[in-house]
Amino acid sequence: MRFRRVVLENFKCYADADLTLDPGVTVVHGVNGSGKSSLLEACFFALYGHRALDANLDEVVTTGAEAARVELWFAHGGTDYHIERRVKLRGGGATNDKCVLETPEGPIEGVKDVRAYVTDLLRMDTDAFVNCAYVRQGEVNKLINADPSTRQDMIDDLLQLGTLEEYRERASDARVGVKRVRDGKQELLAEKEREIEAKEEKGLHEQLNGLQSELSEVRNDIEEKERGLENARDTKAQAEEILENHEARREEIAELAAEIDDLESEIAAGEGEREEAAERIAELTTAAEEHRETAREAVRAAVETGNGDDSPGVEVDVGPADPDSESLDAAVAALETRIEDVNDRIQERLLEKQEYASDAETARERAEELATEAEEKREEADELAAELEAARETVAQQREQLAELDERIAELEASFEDAPCDPDGADALVEQRRDALAEAREQVTSLEGDLEHARERVTEAEELLAEGKCPECGQPVEDSPHVERVDEDRERVVELESELESARETVTEREDALEAAEALAERADELEQAQGERESARELLAEREQGLDDDEERVDDLREQAAELDEAAETKREAAEAAEEQAEAAKGAIGQLNGEKATLKQRRGLLDEAADALDGADEVETEIERLRERRESLASENELRRESLADKRDRKAELEAEFDEDRVEHAEGELERAEQYIEQASGKLEALRERRDDLQGAIGATENEIEALEDLRERRDDLAETVENLGSLYQEAERLESMYADLRAELRQQNVEKLERLLNETFDLVYTNDAYSHIELDGSYELTVFQKDDEPLEPEQLSGGERALFNLSLRCAIYRLLAEGIEGTAPMPPLILDEPTVFLDSGHVSKLVDLVESMRDLGVEQILVVSHDEELVGAADDLVRVAKDPTSNRSRVERTNAVEPGALESEAVEGDD
Repeated sequence: MRFRRVVLENFKCYADADLTLDPGVTVVHGVNGSGKSSLLEACFFALYGHRALDANLDEVVTTGAEAARVELWFAHGGTDYHIERRVKLRGGGATNDKCVLETPEGPIEGVKDVRAYVTDLLRMDTDAFVNCAYVRQGEVNKLINADPSTRQDMIDDLLQLGTLEEYRERASDARVGVKRVRDGKQELLAEKEREIEAKEEKGLHEQLNGLQSELSEVRNDIEEKERGLENARDTKAQAEEILENHEARREEIAELAAEIDDLESEIAAGEGEREEAAERIAELTTAAEEHRETAREAVRAAVETGNGDDSPGVEVDVGPADPDSESLDAAVAALETRIEDVNDRIQERLLEKQEYASDAETARERAEELATEAEEKREEADELAAELEAARETVAQQREQLAELDERIAELEASFEDAPCDPDGADALVEQRRDALAEAREQVTSLEGDLEHARERVTEAEELLAEGKCPECGQPVEDSPHVERVDEDRERVVELESELESARETVTEREDALEAAEALAERADELEQAQGERESARELLAEREQGLDDDEERVDDLREQAAELDEAAETKREAAEAAEEQAEAAKGAIGQLNGEKATLKQRRGLLDEAADALDGADEVETEIERLRERRESLASENELRRESLADKRDRKAELEAEFDEDRVEHAEGELERAEQYIEQASGKLEALRERRDDLQGAIGATENEIEALEDLRERRDDLAETVENLGSLYQEAERLESMYADLRAELRQQNVEKLERLLNETFDLVYTNDAYSHIELDGSYELTVFQKDDEPLEPEQLSGGERALFNLSLRCAIYRLLAEGIEGTAPMPPLILDEPTVFLDSGHVSKLVDLVESMRDLGVEQILVVSHDEELVGAADDLVRVAKDPTSNRSRVERTNAVEPGALESEAVEGDD
């Protein structure tokens, strides 16, 4: 596999870039901070998306831009591919706006689908790509610095062995789970056996036969008692019918007597009500005449009131001797019209008065406002004059403060001369060390979980050994091939405890490093704040100096405006006095109109009183007519009651003649005897029925117990079969766990041997005729370096440059192992080295050049190196120069064919890119 072309638009420090990458060794060089690493990160981001970033997604978008775009063309296995990713800022965050991978089979769209396709195509996820093909800046010693467990997991994952361990753990968990289920089923089976035995001891079938025989006898007794009860009930019914008929006659006679009394009372009450109605009619006739006289008097008073009114009036067209409702209504309507006309004239005068009063008030308020405004202008002029003098003093003070800020900024800039980064890189350094601390803490958490799991396995194994059973399969110790694994588990616990202690120390160290970086970031923030304050102070000083002359002119203008406002206030006072005189004249006219309105209302009140009196007379006459009709109705009702009274008296006499006392006495005796028999027989029948129900319940319970016994036997048989199947499944899981463990160990040993050979070949190319003879690699990927005299050395004992070169050799050997293992089916990605010379002196750099040459000679199609070292530049097949425009702070790329000796010395400053 190799990269063909990458195109950037607003990606990090690049506004736009278009770079073609050829086979062979390509060296990307330029000054620190110019964006060399960002160029390779863009390729990595194109393949894997946001998981390839050490920062948030929104940080890939160039400052000031709204979206970023990355396109990558690459060849894999002789086939061309093209990826395009677009990131857009929305609502304070970034989102993937577009993600498309063009493949021979068609386009793949979506972040997850594209990442999954690339992972499957390269047989590497993000972590595997970094651990194998991409040596990122500052991570050259990643493998050697990793603890043994982490290094083992990293290399196993690259070689696809981690999956086998995952399968072995799944098989182990399955085995333990099956054993737990099997033991539970065995306990349940024993419980079912005990239940079956208890039920069989009861003799359920014999109990059932005895209960059924007794139930048959009880049912016969119930039938006999029910026949006797039926005869007694017939006798009782006949007697009750005779008694009911005689009782019905007795009740009808009593009802007729009561009805006769009620009718006689109703007739008497009706005659009394007729007499009361006659008396009431006489009273109401007198009241009607009184109401009409009241109406005539009110009309006469209204006419007299109108004759004394000097203003235009309204005639009352009713005769004083006999007024009527229609003439009264017409007169009231005419008065209402007149009152409304007077009201309209009053409203007109009120509006006129309010307008004049409002004009006067407005003029006076405006006069006061103008006077106040004039005073404010004079005060403002005085205050501005005082402020002008103070401003001149402030300008002098600000010049002194600006000089102090210049001194503070110089001190802060000087504090970064020996720092590991410049002020702009302080936040990046904090994030880098924070990520390193998070990684160390995750390692501690992982080791704590592994240690707890390992201790549980040892505890479980020791308990089984104490019982004389194998800790892996539960079989007797003498028959188990896996007993010796207990010691391995104990050793694993010790190893994990040691690794956990080391990991915790690493966390402490990285916490201290993070604290130092955060202090540096605080100084950078202080520097940035001071620079901003200085710029603001300069702008403010310039503005205030320019405003001094303008303030002097403003003082003169304010005093002239105050004099003009005083003149306008006096004019408004004169207008207010004229409007107040007009308002007083309108007030007098309103008083005259209110007098006329009062007279008209008095006349209308008298006519309303006359109309009310006439309405009262009409109501009384209506009540008189109603009472006369009621007297006629009562007379008709009493006539009907008298007819009904005669009929009821005749019926009562007829019923009294038909009543037979002897027959009633005989029926009562028969009823008493039948009830006594029913009561006695019902008690015995109830007891028999209860016994029958008890027997039926006992029979049902016994049958249920027999059915439950059969069900228990079936469940026992099913459980026995399940226990047998679980035993077979347990053995299968045990064999599967052992197979995965043996297979992983066998494959790891094969890979270890091959990796050791490739590592020594690579190391020999770099250290031929040097002080070291060879390297040995054990089954856990622990590395040991041997000197020429066969004296072993741990990698930590090497110098910094030797350790870095040693790690590069290991990474290259892993790369070769993967390439040789899958050649022809999944070609390896380009070998990417980002600033590999950070920890190397000049002597070791030449060996790194030899290593790069050797990888190219071994057939690595494409090697990408980020470096400003001249030796690496000289070994390149293709050179790409990255530079940053100081005015726009944007990076650009350009190809160069050669580099003059010493031309890069000015660029070679150690630090993060």
